Amino acid sequence: MRINPAERSPSVKYRSAGISALLFVFALLLLAFVEAGSSETARQEHVSWSDYLGNSDSAQYSGLDQINKSNVKDLRLTAFVPAGGNSSEFGFNPVAVGDVLYVLGKNDAITAVEMTTGRTIWSHEVNTDLMIGRGMNYWESKNGSERRLIYNSDNCIRELDARSGQEITSFGDHGCVDLRQGLGRDPKTIRLIQSFSPGRVFEDIVIVGSATGEEYGSPPGDIRAYNVRTGQLVWIFHTVPHPGERGYETWPPDAWTYVGGTNVWGEFTVDEKRGIVYAPTGAPTYDFYGADRKGQNLFSDCLIALDARTGKYLWHFQFVHHDLWDYDATTAPKLVTVHRDGKTIDAVAEATKQGFLFVFDRVTGAPLFPIEERPVPKSEVHGEEASPTQPFPTAPPPFARQKFTAEDINPYMDSSEERARLRERIQKARNDGLFTPPGLSDTIQMPGNAGGANWGGAAVDLQTGTLYVQSKDAPTVLRLEPKPPKINLSELGPPAQQGKMVYALRCRTCHGEELKGQPPVVPSLLNAVPRFGAEHIRNVLQRGAPPMPAFADLTTAEVEALLAFLGDPQAARGSMSVAWATSGTDHSPTESEPERYWSGYGYMRSSDGLPDISPPWATLTAYDLDRGTIKWQRTLGEMSILAPNGVHNTGSATRGGVVVTAGGLIFAGTQDDRKFRAYDKDSGEQLWEAEIPGRPNGVPAVFAAGGREYVVICATETELRAKEPAAAPSSGLPKTNAQGYYVFALPSSNSEQKAKQ
Repeated sequence: MRINPAERSPSVKYRSAGISALLFVFALLLLAFVEAGSSETARQEHVSWSDYLGNSDSAQYSGLDQINKSNVKDLRLTAFVPAGGNSSEFGFNPVAVGDVLYVLGKNDAITAVEMTTGRTIWSHEVNTDLMIGRGMNYWESKNGSERRLIYNSDNCIRELDARSGQEITSFGDHGCVDLRQGLGRDPKTIRLIQSFSPGRVFEDIVIVGSATGEEYGSPPGDIRAYNVRTGQLVWIFHTVPHPGERGYETWPPDAWTYVGGTNVWGEFTVDEKRGIVYAPTGAPTYDFYGADRKGQNLFSDCLIALDARTGKYLWHFQFVHHDLWDYDATTAPKLVTVHRDGKTIDAVAEATKQGFLFVFDRVTGAPLFPIEERPVPKSEVHGEEASPTQPFPTAPPPFARQKFTAEDINPYMDSSEERARLRERIQKARNDGLFTPPGLSDTIQMPGNAGGANWGGAAVDLQTGTLYVQSKDAPTVLRLEPKPPKINLSELGPPAQQGKMVYALRCRTCHGEELKGQPPVVPSLLNAVPRFGAEHIRNVLQRGAPPMPAFADLTTAEVEALLAFLGDPQAARGSMSVAWATSGTDHSPTESEPERYWSGYGYMRSSDGLPDISPPWATLTAYDLDRGTIKWQRTLGEMSILAPNGVHNTGSATRGGVVVTAGGLIFAGTQDDRKFRAYDKDSGEQLWEAEIPGRPNGVPAVFAAGGREYVVICATETELRAKEPAAAPSSGLPKTNAQGYYVFALPSSNSEQKAKQ
């Protein structure tokens, strides 16, 4: 019999309400149970560090909790593993399998270290001039009979037997899968293609991106997958579409034959359950001028979802249309679970250089929060056609500042005259927001092409779903200029004088007239030849060292002249101005050479090494993605040169990223103050810090060996600024700047007691 709800007796209504309440409570308990079980499963699945960034999901999360909020104050340095190489980019994330830690160790060698004893098991030398890496991959067969380390070197993918350290020559062609092949370009013209980041292993394939270079004519950044045993190509996805492929119409005809970039030089993420790989792509070349690539330029500056087994396109979202700002998407996409309107949504989030956090349904690509296409400024440069609109997420809020005016100038600069000059420069510059196109005069870019979130710059707490973003505010000034023509160096005097000319034309924009650079992004070239070695400098000039492009068009005479100048700058005389270097020459393009422009990256730092913008210079932001809000934001680090004057909590340069743990902690390193810190993941409160001689670089690793939990941070050896105080090493640390791995753990008694619980 059907009962009309209006005719029900009060008792029936009360019983129905009681049943509904019980069902509601039961549902809450069930949800809590499922979430608790899910959190526990996630914790158990993330107790090793056998992949780059810990796991193929790129969570940068550890399920270990031996080190926690209550005892992190007791954390001590237990080992230092020296590392080779002479690059300021050194930030090699180690891999830990069982009790063995695999690192890029001293003498430029991949090294296996037994953590319980500190014994070196084996060491395999590689040429780090040709191995540009933030880490490597590990693959193990299902029965454990095969164990391989997969790394990039000399434009090849290579493999080592993880047990013996012997090269696996059956992989590829005598141990090399040549990444220069199959890109539709003459391989002989490709100077550098291997990526800084090691890609991702999924089942029996390795998926890789590339570092294509930053110049006109660079190769395209096609995404490729190879069989992990044989090295055979499994699939390829063209990031600059070929005829008939999706997105071809967003470029000029045949753009794939000459446009480069659009590459994954950052980090892939794999959803292993669904077999989906998420690929964040970079800008097309040339970064700051795109008259030869009119259109929206798919698949540059995108998050692309592909079938990991076949490379089949699933969905994409483009963060920047027709990029003119080098706004690469580089941070590993983060797999998160969002609860909204009673629904549980598996999502993927991407933090960008612009300071935005975009969140999408992991399967469909539908945005979880509205994204608006808003009008942006037009370009004032002849031939350029900037996109009329760009995407702006309405939530969550940005994690970085997105404007820089004269009112935001750093008040801690030593020189009032320098502040006045900077104020005048900013007031004269074009400054119309995030997407102000570069022009022939100064253009302000904020948070900057090296600001916002970058590689390693985000982590997910798999227990709570909180997402953390590490970022920096680093405004830049762009100015497009034509490239000066070739000059007859023999007319300019001795080699050092000729080299000064080459430096003025090619290096001065980024490294400055005094060769001091802007560490840590742009290294100093003072004493460059004895510090780096002539051969290393030759290799960098030929191959590039992102963000520095290759200068493959330099003649042998020009390279040797530049080395002569860098070896003895005092032997050269005259002005460093480009006008002096190019007087009497014609800059106009010819009929056979299209109109092209170039710009330096325009990093803005004062002569005393401080950022031109007021603090904070680096932050850590915690997001509640269920609500699309910021839970908290804290400053990361401080500047050592300001601390003696009582100026603290300013933020410090960061390179790399953070790790969050089941012990309730976030680990992060900062460079300017040479500090490694632990924060409370719930509040952002700092709980512990250690000062180290090297500058923390890369992403920390958390793993267990012999029942003991370890936290490792890689640090690079770099030249100190003149005004910067020297480090005061803690007991057991090297007494000078030391490049390598700093290994921290609780005292043995604490670890043993925790392991028994």
